[in-house]
Amino acid sequence: MAKLIVADDHPLFRNALINAISSTFATKATVETDSFESTCAALEQHPDADLLLLDLHMPGNCGFLGLIQLRKNYPSLPIVVISASEDLDVIRRVMSFGASAYVPKSANPVDISTALNAVLDGELWVPKNLQKQILEQGDTEQDLDLASRVAQLTQQQYKVLYYLTEGWLNKQIAYDLHISEATVKAHITAIFRKLGCTNRTQVVIQAQRLTLEPPVDRAMAQHQ
Repeated sequence: MAKLIVADDHPLFRNALINAISSTFATKATVETDSFESTCAALEQHPDADLLLLDLHMPGNCGFLGLIQLRKNYPSLPIVVISASEDLDVIRRVMSFGASAYVPKSANPVDISTALNAVLDGELWVPKNLQKQILEQGDTEQDLDLASRVAQLTQQQYKVLYYLTEGWLNKQIAYDLHISEATVKAHITAIFRKLGCTNRTQVVIQAQRLTLEPPVDRAMAQHQ
């Protein structure tokens, strides 16, 4: 009997996933979240959670950046990434950055249950048909070095970095985070130092190496 946090901003998929899990997997409680911020809040409120099921494309998650932050802040919590992508490079990087499993959204309930049970048993899980290819690709030192740098950021610095990737001005960031522009500048200086950058452009370029293109349906919705 496991307590799950299911983090996905699509209510229909969240409900479908929870129903699929409940048909083959014993849960004692399920907590639902729809953004990176609400996921962090749920993790604070539910320290007894056994598993986090994470969508990479939630608002505020910024691709791999959110996963790296969660792995740093909750080192003992197994994270199962649920994603529509079946790109081998995405799966390899997800596992490199600390996920315990990668489950495609196309997976059937039995596979999802198998993945969750494997993770609770302390194992890593990816789809069987992709295991060999992912192992053959291996990790890149460049990815792991950048991930270790990002992991040095505080939660507030991570939020500022996210806004920088979105092209926000200092005053916009200050307003949204309810802090002064001087504090924003201090966070940006710390981000420069930790990521080994000297200006905002370099920071954004570095961060973009750890972000993901939105799925086609979301990309279309953003331009409508």
